[in-house]
Amino acid sequence: MLDEAPRDPEGKPRRGNGAARELPLVKLLPNLVTLSAVCAGMTAIRFAWQGEFDWAVRLILLAGLLDGLDGRLARLLRSRSLIGAELDSLADFLNFAVAPALILYFWSLQEIGGAGWIAVLCYALCGLMRLARFNVDSRTTETAGPATHFTGVPSPAGGFLALLPIILSLAFDAGPFLPAGAVAAWVVFVGFLMISRLPTPSFKNVTISRGRARYVLLGTVLLAALLLIYTWATLVVLAGFYGAALLLSVRDYLRKPRGG
Repeated sequence: MLDEAPRDPEGKPRRGNGAARELPLVKLLPNLVTLSAVCAGMTAIRFAWQGEFDWAVRLILLAGLLDGLDGRLARLLRSRSLIGAELDSLADFLNFAVAPALILYFWSLQEIGGAGWIAVLCYALCGLMRLARFNVDSRTTETAGPATHFTGVPSPAGGFLALLPIILSLAFDAGPFLPAGAVAAWVVFVGFLMISRLPTPSFKNVTISRGRARYVLLGTVLLAALLLIYTWATLVVLAGFYGAALLLSVRDYLRKPRGG
């Protein structure tokens, strides 16, 4: 969408039909959503620096919601581009690798000094490597059909899991729910889950019968209401469901027969 104009063999811009270079404004929406997610992630770091961790976590969750929308908007509007894909990947690194790590550092990990910072670096680097592997896989397996699972925990889910200690403390209206050393160990563990080869559940290709669509819609509305009214308790329950789905996905994968 933002590429340079075509050039002739001498390097001069070609004079073509001006209308062909025009772009409907609506096709910029996916990139606008991605940039909005970046703003949410950056602002989350600011709130964490100021000690407002509840708003920091909310903004990371908002970034996750926007991350799920930009790709779908691009497919719906047929405006997918290489620049859009790069923006999405860079936004994911900021929002789900860097921002959660810094939020946790300001919240608890700075209490243990260098060990806390090492945990932050480990998690951020794991997030970076997870995204790099995803980018490579998505370019080399485009014709392999829809994936039934991810390899390793995807970065948005990793960011959510990494922030779980803060979410638990907010749900129980307490101070740090875990000691800083345990938080550091948890962050490193989530980082390794992201770069692991473990199969993790993918909900992108889940289908339902038409007769059950009404119940799914009703459940989605009720879930949104619960998130608005009982945000932290609902997030703890969702984390439990995701953990159970992760265990079931790994179990089913291990039970599959392997070729000789």
